[in-house]
Amino acid sequence: MMTDPIADMLTRIRNASKATKKEVELPYSKLKKSLAEVLVAEGYLAGVSEIEVDKKTLNLELKYFGKKPAITHLKRVSSPGHRKYLKSKDISKILNGFGTNILSTPKGLLTGRQAKEQRVGGEVICEIW
Repeated sequence: MMTDPIADMLTRIRNASKATKKEVELPYSKLKKSLAEVLVAEGYLAGVSEIEVDKKTLNLELKYFGKKPAITHLKRVSSPGHRKYLKSKDISKILNGFGTNILSTPKGLLTGRQAKEQRVGGEVICEIW
């Protein structure tokens, strides 16, 4: 049994990008799919697709600039043993706006910038740059 599937997803992406793999396959969940869609919208991943052979899996297409990966740093902030929540006024920029933090809010998964604009707070899932 996996205790933190989001950390597993982020680790798989981090390891695959360091090994310059083209894509990553991982077990399906709605939260993982919406997190991957946010990463695609922010330009960190090239694409996401669902594959159903025996069971549903997610296929993430990694993005590179030449041989350099688009994702250089990926960190899980809130974990099952230590949750971290922020109010909308406490959301800060990551690397002066060059990075992104992703929050789980009542309006779904949003980037820190979107959450601040919509004035909603939530649980900080991860930081990425």
